[in-house]
Amino acid sequence: MNETKVLKITELTHGHATGRDGFLRFTVSEKQWTGLVRGCVEGLHDLSSLWFDSDRVLMALITRDACVKVIASLECNHGHYPSVGQWHPPAIRLERAMRDLHGVTPEGLPDDRPWLDHGVWPRRKDEGLKKKNPTRSRYAFLPVEGEGLHEVPVGPVHAGIIEPGHFRFTVNGEVVVRLEERLGYVHRGIEKLISGKPIAQAAKIIARISGDSTVAYAFAFARAVEAATATEVPSRAVLLRAIMAELERISHHINDFGGICNDASAVAIQAHCSLLREQILATCARCFGHRLMMDQIVPGGVGVDLEKEAIAELRRLLAACKSGLQQAVHVYDESPSLLDRTVSTGHVRGEFVSQFAAGGFVGRASGRNFDCRRDIAYPPYDSLEFDVPVRQEGDVNARAWLRVDEAYQSLAMLEQLLGRLQPGSIDAGLTAAKKGEGAALVEGFRGDIFMSVRLDEKGNIARCHARDASWFQWPLLEAAIEGNIIADFPLCNKSFNCSYAGHDM
Repeated sequence: MNETKVLKITELTHGHATGRDGFLRFTVSEKQWTGLVRGCVEGLHDLSSLWFDSDRVLMALITRDACVKVIASLECNHGHYPSVGQWHPPAIRLERAMRDLHGVTPEGLPDDRPWLDHGVWPRRKDEGLKKKNPTRSRYAFLPVEGEGLHEVPVGPVHAGIIEPGHFRFTVNGEVVVRLEERLGYVHRGIEKLISGKPIAQAAKIIARISGDSTVAYAFAFARAVEAATATEVPSRAVLLRAIMAELERISHHINDFGGICNDASAVAIQAHCSLLREQILATCARCFGHRLMMDQIVPGGVGVDLEKEAIAELRRLLAACKSGLQQAVHVYDESPSLLDRTVSTGHVRGEFVSQFAAGGFVGRASGRNFDCRRDIAYPPYDSLEFDVPVRQEGDVNARAWLRVDEAYQSLAMLEQLLGRLQPGSIDAGLTAAKKGEGAALVEGFRGDIFMSVRLDEKGNIARCHARDASWFQWPLLEAAIEGNIIADFPLCNKSFNCSYAGHDM
């Protein structure tokens, strides 16, 4: 690595035309690949995603100022390629998953344990039979040595309605010395399911990757497909998409704020936020035909329009949300015992957030000033007036306040969006689908979602790759809990609220 020159993205972009999606695409050599990785290490650009497609490994990168976006592809050498994770830790889990799914080998990967494969897939099961372990290979958690340390395993099955994940704590008394996560329990083979499907059918699968982000995923998929097919979306549909996206954001920010308070024993605030969220969902059901607005963003436009009565109802909802959120925030801010639980708890250092390019409230609460809606500037956000709240403290309290700040911004954006609606078409349909590719970055409530789509000659999905914001947030939760007491883990975990389903897809 030391012998490899740091490679700036701009050194490779000459002569390459930017695609309709705003990404530059080019093939690189192994030396150039490693040079780009070193650029990530040096902070010249951020890793956005990493995936495998037809004997190639692809890496999406974005300059720190978000002015240049590239997708670099490297042909694998008999299924092998230079590991990104050996130098840039944010890639390690992506590479472990990619190896499990496609059998491609990242040379030099520092962690060779499986990630999504829990030892019961056919290939792993055959290996287990040889070892007289027909059902499951034992997962080796990383060792921690020291006097007075003991381990506390939690999960993968948890109390209540929660998705599965295993957390292995090493503690000294009550203080957490180390946390190691094991995920992948809800892997459903989403990308394999999509392969070969018509676009309309694939869109329905994409919308079910992570139910709490169904609008954001549908939005990202639609934009990627539209870039691949050179489809122009009607202006009214563009506005309706953003209205749904901001309603989804407000709903979950309010719900998460209540959840954080609940884990700090402020159940009255949580009950208030739950009622407010229910009001949002019920209004969405009446206005958009579905509580979560699932399947209402489609490639080419949207599947539902807003009548005048619905617009008036949404305006009443905005007023109720603003008033209700103000009440909840007032109680939170005037409760010293509650603030004692959240202030300085679960701190995430800014350099970690920067290294992992963590998005959403996790990143912005620790000083990373990045938001796809502003920095990638896709319609209609490129013409809206809004601020991107950023805090520096990086603790549970900062992540709670970030949700509040963003909810207020979303309410203001919705006022603008509703005021701009003009009569017109809501679905242009797709331009004749043919072989092509497109990518998109969309800001979900957790952070940026990356989507890449490649179409075959018939216009069906040849390859679709989706990367949830949680991929770069889950590892930071391990850092956030260190030095805290184990009883504060539920509070830290809720302040992150990473997606299991979005990560394990």
